[in-house]
Amino acid sequence: MISILIRRTLSLAVTLLIVSLLIFTVMDLLPGDPAAIMLGTSASPETLAALQKQLGLDQPLPVRYLAWLAGVFRVDLGQSYTYGVPVAGLIGERLIVTLPLALIAIFLSVAIAIPLGVQAARKHNGLFDFVAGLFSYISIAVPAFWVGLLLIILFSTMLGWMPAGGFPGWDAGFLAGLKALLLPAVALALPQAGVLTRVARAAVLEVMNEDFVRTARAKGLSEGVAIWRHAVPNALVPVFTMLGLQFTFLIAGAVLVENVFNLPGLGRLAYQALSQRDIIVMQDVVLFFSALVILMNFLVDLAYLVVDPRLRAGAQ
Repeated sequence: MISILIRRTLSLAVTLLIVSLLIFTVMDLLPGDPAAIMLGTSASPETLAALQKQLGLDQPLPVRYLAWLAGVFRVDLGQSYTYGVPVAGLIGERLIVTLPLALIAIFLSVAIAIPLGVQAARKHNGLFDFVAGLFSYISIAVPAFWVGLLLIILFSTMLGWMPAGGFPGWDAGFLAGLKALLLPAVALALPQAGVLTRVARAAVLEVMNEDFVRTARAKGLSEGVAIWRHAVPNALVPVFTMLGLQFTFLIAGAVLVENVFNLPGLGRLAYQALSQRDIIVMQDVVLFFSALVILMNFLVDLAYLVVDPRLRAGAQ
């Protein structure tokens, strides 16, 4: 088990290194000069050259990449061109919004999808299966930002139950912060719940007629107990796979949803940095998003080994 963990960790480190190189190279290829954008079109060539030297933009690409990578290892992500403050501080301030938003969305997605998928498998080809399938198809087809707009119209404008946007900060109280994140979390969770429902249904259907489930029924266990105690745990591997993939879509969807709800999260920071051509913020935020996705897939791989002993034996 330790050797498996070491191999997975080395693979994680190599993947992060390759991703960081790709991110830096792509960001460098983007059109426009950050120094020229900061100074404006009326800046003299001497002033422009001095600012480029100050920012390190006059150095060759490999030198700038190694300097940036060394800063990442020191958790020194540089200074924002636009805000004039350390990027690490900016990411930390926005992370306390985006991370709870993603976690709440994942929790809601699982809480909706697993019961729906299991019950749809139990009522295969019945009315409940049809309703669950209809929910799945509709939720997958509707974009998260459009769901967010509908939620604002219904629960904020018409009913007045929830705030239409903004984030009061966790200093205003846990309930106030949770209330501000609930609608955007629902907007992110519904499309992912639709996908996860189909995966859970298919996985449970696949194991429902296995010998161990039939044996559990033969021992006198009720249908529900046999399904939840024996079939569902053995159907978790594809569900975990989809959860890892869904985290990627949640991060991507947060960019649009945070702008719809005016949340000061990492998605909104990435959008602002892109519009302001703040390269250092863009590449640091994209690297952070990529690291989160890679780490999530790493944890999913470890979860496979925990829930399925056959995978542990095969890996060893």
